[in-house]
Amino acid sequence: MNITQSPLSPFLIPNHRVDFSQAVPTDLALKPTPALEANRDFFNVSQWAKNYFEACHRSEEFKARWLAATGSWDSKVVVDIGCGPGNLYATVGSRPETLIGVDVAQTALQMAEEIGYTPLLADAHALPLKSEFADIVALNATLHHCQDMVQVLEEAARLVRPGGLLIIDHDPQRAAWNYKRLGMAFYRLRHLIYHYCLPDLDMDKQERTSALATEIHHHPGDGVTAELFMQTLLPRGFNVNLYPHNQTLGAEVLAGDIGNPPHWRYWVGQRLSGIDSKLPEAALSLMCVAQRHSL
Repeated sequence: MNITQSPLSPFLIPNHRVDFSQAVPTDLALKPTPALEANRDFFNVSQWAKNYFEACHRSEEFKARWLAATGSWDSKVVVDIGCGPGNLYATVGSRPETLIGVDVAQTALQMAEEIGYTPLLADAHALPLKSEFADIVALNATLHHCQDMVQVLEEAARLVRPGGLLIIDHDPQRAAWNYKRLGMAFYRLRHLIYHYCLPDLDMDKQERTSALATEIHHHPGDGVTAELFMQTLLPRGFNVNLYPHNQTLGAEVLAGDIGNPPHWRYWVGQRLSGIDSKLPEAALSLMCVAQRHSL
């Protein structure tokens, strides 16, 4: 494929360095970092990418929550940043006019291409895409995998057309994961607990180690906050709505229902840390639904 044949061509910046002779279109300006390489290494293992595709973000509740936030993707120009093997579109469905999937792992992008994505191997911190063209820009379980969450959020916002939507979900809410004292001890012992007491949550040691290396901002005391979204997006002309939730509900999240955690281990860790699990700030994730002001 060359640039004139690619659905990407109308959306690339002038003087881009995207190489169309690779297995997937690849931005040669990409500069590897430890965080980027950790994500690339994990999602380039086909079996691990397949396991992730089958296990994560595939529930009916997930689908209902996203469609409540975005509406149908039919006839829309959509950019999925950090698309991985394509979980988001595989679950949400619809018939977008253009669906660009950005990731750093070639194997995952080839899997995403098989289900309808136009792949682009590029760094979310510096995308070779023009500004203000997308109807929907989605980041699902992406921000916390990136070294500089503010920079990635700024880049994502840049792509959204006037009146378009920027949706971010499934990143850890910092206050919910602020484990302390016995809660921190419980957190540090979690893999032993999984291995001996909760085998359904256990996984191959090498796969687990590699997966954990990708979780740059998924640690106690880290994660996304309301301030991150507000301070980054409001000055860029967005209306911002935030919806804390526990990853178990669908459209109810946008009506203010946080739901219950998906497993008792979260409640135990929070209780041992002095966190009230019933409060919105204790919800595991913080969904951001932002709309750029119309002209």
